Amino acid sequence: MSYMALYRKFRPQVFEDVKGQDHIVTTLQNQIKSDRIGHAYLFTGTRGTGKTTVAKILARTLNCENPKDGCPCMECAMCKAITAGNSLNVIEMDAASNNGVDSIRQIVEEVAYPPTEGKYKVYIIDEVHMLSVGAFNALLKTLEEPPSYVVFILATTEVHKIPITILSRCQRYDFHRISIDTIASRLKELMDKEGVDVEDKAIRYIAKAADGSMRDGLSLLDQCIAFYIGQTLTYDNVLKVLGAIDTEVFSRLLRNIVGGEVTQCINTLEEIITQGRDLNQFVVDFTWYLRNLMLLKSSDDMEEVLEMSSDNIALLKEEANMVDTEILMRYIQVLSALSNEIKYATGKRVLIEIALIKLCKPEMEQDISALNNRMANLEKKLEKGVPVVMAPQSTSQASAPSLAPAKKEPLPAAIPEEVQQIVSKWSMLLGKLPVNIKTYLKQANMRTVNDKGELVIIYDQPQGSERMAGDFLNRPEVINEIELAIQEMINKTVKIKVEINSSGVNSQDTKTDVVDFFASKGIEIETEDN
Repeated sequence: MSYMALYRKFRPQVFEDVKGQDHIVTTLQNQIKSDRIGHAYLFTGTRGTGKTTVAKILARTLNCENPKDGCPCMECAMCKAITAGNSLNVIEMDAASNNGVDSIRQIVEEVAYPPTEGKYKVYIIDEVHMLSVGAFNALLKTLEEPPSYVVFILATTEVHKIPITILSRCQRYDFHRISIDTIASRLKELMDKEGVDVEDKAIRYIAKAADGSMRDGLSLLDQCIAFYIGQTLTYDNVLKVLGAIDTEVFSRLLRNIVGGEVTQCINTLEEIITQGRDLNQFVVDFTWYLRNLMLLKSSDDMEEVLEMSSDNIALLKEEANMVDTEILMRYIQVLSALSNEIKYATGKRVLIEIALIKLCKPEMEQDISALNNRMANLEKKLEKGVPVVMAPQSTSQASAPSLAPAKKEPLPAAIPEEVQQIVSKWSMLLGKLPVNIKTYLKQANMRTVNDKGELVIIYDQPQGSERMAGDFLNRPEVINEIELAIQEMINKTVKIKVEINSSGVNSQDTKTDVVDFFASKGIEIETEDN
């Protein structure tokens, strides 16, 4: 018989074999035991978490002749036929390759005929989000009111792509990512059945690399076993097969970065490339290593969160004392950006070398995190008694005149006539301002000039109403933004003043009372169209 992959060989056949999805398994079993079967189910979650597996177990249980505690007996003719894929009661369809209207219409026509044997006809539609709009519309009515003997089970990894009309007709079950402990326990159990000797540390690393997917974990384990067939699968062997890197390399690389040793960092990268390690995985694992250091510095009780041995925790604590939290955060930010860049890049090595140089030489960057990094480096040099000397200037630089920009002379204040020009060219001013400020300025009922030469912006807002526009424009930073825009227009300074007309009289409809009101404040009203 040909070899069968581990994830196929050990696919759960009953609910109790499903790991990490207890919230779903318990609900489905209770529904079956109480005969409260839904007509449509939607299984959603990341890859390899058991959506299709649970769908098949549910289909088998619904048609089982002798179900036990909500589980299939696996002995009756229906259970055996469904397991072998010979039953006409369970129809599986891959929506990725059958996403047209015709495929769904065929299902709609078949639904009219009851099962020849068993209780239910179960339709399992995998990757249902791939269906076309027309196919969803064709499925809609049947999905809402199918015959009593039909159950639909829809599975997807991208639930946001499914129309709300479909979602509202289904019972939704979210499959969670499976924990590292659960995956490791299951892999260890299966390796004991297979008689394969695997180190616990190796199992643990594979479970972590699976990223919450039991199927990915089994596939990675299968790959590692095949490479070292007949041998004990060790942690080092797993690292070699998966292209991963031991933490000792990360420790050495971090020390080189902290010491600003660019050459040593490049040599370490050369060593990693020579060993044939995957560069994408290297960046991800190094980022994860720095994340562990940051968590250790953030709190004293992080051992359980890190899921590491006490020996590794002790080593990490020694590393953590070498670097400040702010610097670690900068390292993680640089590597996270690098991880996104190199996914599809051809020159991965060059990008990684640039990132390592950035980490070693924070003076190359001007942001706050790089500045903190530089200050920390200077402080450490001072603590060690290393003199910090500014770079000497060349003779030509010393004799050359200063290139520092000359101090700007203050701009003169605008006279009232010039401010009035701003009022008349209001749309030009609005074009120089950000959208949020422009929006509030457009709500002004009047723009005018008072006897002090100030630009007055008037809003009609009755007492008791929210004064959002006036309050917003009265902020110092907003007023400064408007004044700077005016300076660019006329090369003179203008003061801004915001007034609220709460008299109840509309300044655009009736001007007399408003004029009197503002005349008492020394403001001469001249209205302009918005």
